[in-house]
Amino acid sequence: MVQVSSIFGQILRFFPRTVFDAAVHKHQGDKHAKGMTCLGQFIALMFCHLAGARSLREITGGLAASEGKLKHLGVDRAPARSTLAYANEHRPWQIYRTVFEDLVQVCRVESLAQHRKFRFKHPLLSLDSTVIPVCLAMFDWARHSKTKGAVKVHTVLDNRSIMPHYAVITEGKTADVTVARGLKFEPGTLVVMDRGYEDHAWWRKLTADGVFFVTRLKDSTNYTIVEERPQPADSLILRDEVILLASEKDSEKPMRLRRIEILLEDKQETMVFVTNQLTLAASTISAIYKDRWQIELFFKTIKQSLRIKSFIGTSENAVRTQIWTALIAIVLLRYLQLRSTWKWSLSNLAAMVRYQLFVYRDLWTWINQPFQPPVDLDDPQLALELRA
Repeated sequence: MVQVSSIFGQILRFFPRTVFDAAVHKHQGDKHAKGMTCLGQFIALMFCHLAGARSLREITGGLAASEGKLKHLGVDRAPARSTLAYANEHRPWQIYRTVFEDLVQVCRVESLAQHRKFRFKHPLLSLDSTVIPVCLAMFDWARHSKTKGAVKVHTVLDNRSIMPHYAVITEGKTADVTVARGLKFEPGTLVVMDRGYEDHAWWRKLTADGVFFVTRLKDSTNYTIVEERPQPADSLILRDEVILLASEKDSEKPMRLRRIEILLEDKQETMVFVTNQLTLAASTISAIYKDRWQIELFFKTIKQSLRIKSFIGTSENAVRTQIWTALIAIVLLRYLQLRSTWKWSLSNLAAMVRYQLFVYRDLWTWINQPFQPPVDLDDPQLALELRA
């Protein structure tokens, strides 16, 4: 008889225990631990996201109700609410950032052979952020304006696998382009972003590093047209121009950009893109920007499917810990979706995993055939077949 652990236990084994232990050791997470290790905290928070628990009481109660099934996860018993709250407030959130970064590398390498149909030859990354509003009176560290609080999650999404490539968590008032200036991209990468990332000095640095970008140009930006490229009469591309920005006029070697204007037939309005990619067809540049919508769908899914819009702690450390573990959970779910032969949507997979966490059956059998009833090992006829 083949013995398996619970679905929850099999999901948690996607990254080696040694990787988690190395992250804990690096940030000295268990240095002053008494009664609850970082592994116990991690399991509790993963249960929070995957089971949809909405409070400390639901997390600890849900784990306590399954206490006989916790030993194979590496913990002896469910934590007390006060113990988990203390751990969230004091255990370094950097542990889970390290685990996230290591997990992204593991899942990205293993999922390269299985991905959605992708039309672009260049590595394509989407850069954007999402704002999570919070009460300023309770989250006084997360200032967004004088009267509002917010936490901002800046994300680089790999459009080929629809998996987060990199993430940064800041308070709400941090500008998107401030975080973007600190990011590093491989030469040849195509980065697509909205007009909130307009920074001509940063664009020049990307161009010098061999990184391509596609974005929107603000209406107030001044430029000079140096070349007009002809387009077919029946094309939705209205203009394809090579331009020089007014901010570049004093440069010895000004940056040449393309300004592409297209017609949106369904809305009967135009949209203008700007890029430093001078060779791709204008229609391809338009399709690249359209694919940026994947990061908006990613943010929508993570907010709807995981516990990220409300928090079980108010300190900065607790909030960052909860968000980083949510990002770990979404990477694991996306990896399952990529590897499955069943056509899951990410939100549907998250919902179905919620009902299967402590079910004992083979994970991949269930993922690939979710509505196939499990084999009844107590069936006498099956027992005769197994003995044969």
